[in-house]
Amino acid sequence: MSIVVTGATGHLGRHVVEQLLEKVPADQITAVVRDAEKASGFAARGVKIAVADYNEPETFDGVIAAGDKVLLISGNEFDKGRVGQHKVVLEAAKAAGAALLAYTSAPGTLTAALADDHKGTEAAILESGVPYSLLRNGWYNENYTEQLAVALEHGVTQAAGEGKVASAARADYAAAAVAVLTGEGHENSTYELSGDTAWSFAEYAAEISKQSGKDVPYNAVSVEVFTGILVGAGLPEGLAAILAGVDASIEQGQLAGTPGDLSRLTGSPTTPIAESIAAALKA
Repeated sequence: MSIVVTGATGHLGRHVVEQLLEKVPADQITAVVRDAEKASGFAARGVKIAVADYNEPETFDGVIAAGDKVLLISGNEFDKGRVGQHKVVLEAAKAAGAALLAYTSAPGTLTAALADDHKGTEAAILESGVPYSLLRNGWYNENYTEQLAVALEHGVTQAAGEGKVASAARADYAAAAVAVLTGEGHENSTYELSGDTAWSFAEYAAEISKQSGKDVPYNAVSVEVFTGILVGAGLPEGLAAILAGVDASIEQGQLAGTPGDLSRLTGSPTTPIAESIAAALKA
C-alpha cells in the first residue's frame, strides 16, 4: 500500500510529504509531480516519484494501485477546468481500487465563485463510489503573511469590511491530511477545517504594527476597488474577481467558523496568525 500525494512539490504538498516522512517509510510514499527535478530532494530520501499532469489523463496510468490512499490536492489552474482535472485523478483512483481518496476542498459555508469547482469535484467524488474524505480547508495564514512586504509599504488593503477569518498555517492543514492518510476510520468523512481563532483585518494590521514597530493601517475598500487593485498588480481580471469575491464572503462571516475539526484531527492547537506574522518578519 502506498500513500499517493498529488501536487507534491506545491506549497501544501511539500508540507504533507515532509510530515508523512516522519510517520511512514519513504518507499510507501508516492509524490506525483509535473517536474521530477523539483522532487529530487524527496527522491534522494527514498520517496517514489511519479511524473503526471492533471491535463494529460494517460500520465496517471499505473500511478495508483489497489489499496492505495490518495491525497488529491486541488489544482490552481482556474482557467483549465479544475473539475475535469480532478476527475482525472478520481477516475484513476476508482479504476485502481484505491482504499481512500482525500480531497482538499473549500469550506462548506463558502458561497464565493472560488468554491464552485470544489463543489463540482465533491459531487463527482460522491457519485464515484470511491471511499473518500473531504478535507474542507479554510484559509491559510500564508495567504496574507506572504504579502507582508506589501502590507508594510502600503497598509493592509482588503474588501472584507469587519469580517473575520479563522485561518491556520499550511503546516496545520498538512498535518490534518497526514492524520487522515495514516489513520483509520476516515472513510466517507467530511471535515470542516479552520483555525481555532478568527481575526479581523483591522486586528491583523494592528498585529503587524505591533511586531514591526511600523504603523500599518487597514484600508477597507469596496469589492470593485479591490478587484481593480489586483488587476493593477498583474492578476488576470477573472482571477482578481474571484479573489475579491472571497473578501465579500469574508465580510459576510463565511470564513469565520471555528468548528474545531482541524485541531481535533491533528491533536494540537492551530498556529495563531501572530506566530505566522513573526515568522514572515524574520524571513
